[in-house]
Amino acid sequence: MAAAPDAATTAITPALTMTDRTMPEIALLGTSADPPTMGHQALLEGLLQHFAKVATWASDNPMKSHNADLDQRCDLLKTLVESIANPRLQLAQDLSSPFAISTLGQAGERWPDCRFCFVVGSDLIPQIPTWKDAQQLVNRCVLGIVPREGWPLEEGAVENLQQLGASLRLLPLTIPATASSHVRQTQQRQQVPKCLWPLLLKHNLYGFTAPNP
Repeated sequence: MAAAPDAATTAITPALTMTDRTMPEIALLGTSADPPTMGHQALLEGLLQHFAKVATWASDNPMKSHNADLDQRCDLLKTLVESIANPRLQLAQDLSSPFAISTLGQAGERWPDCRFCFVVGSDLIPQIPTWKDAQQLVNRCVLGIVPREGWPLEEGAVENLQQLGASLRLLPLTIPATASSHVRQTQQRQQVPKCLWPLLLKHNLYGFTAPNP
């Protein structure tokens, strides 16, 4: 028997019927990619099951410090995108900005006849009202929420977004419980896609070393 949805999930459901489906929709996923993990790979592959086009980019997060330069993180993400090898997945590094509202402006110029689903993890939901031009942001896209283990949706946070006029969509994805920060701290090699190892070792990133023969 399926578990009953919690209050926060139930609050999101009406927004699904409000989405204008007459225009093509693009999933937008910005990430620090510091480094990309198996979770990033699973998320990108999962989005491709639900969207005709997925655009991703590496960005600087003004609320985080980063362990590798943006150019290096972009190269890592590019390598992951090329490894997935799906023509509907695109690295759109020109969308990169510390501010989501700037990214949406760039996306609107590139794809003027499309609507956008801006993909965020459930851990970010309480933060979004504090983002730059948050109300303008949520009025220009649907927020696609990806559940993250350990970060359940909070009913109050969902209500705060809906009061700003946000349209929310809970994406039916199951993502491994991996975080870039945890991978860096614990040196968990198995959580890093194999395609990234040549770059990590070449540039001596995150303290990873080649395995013993």
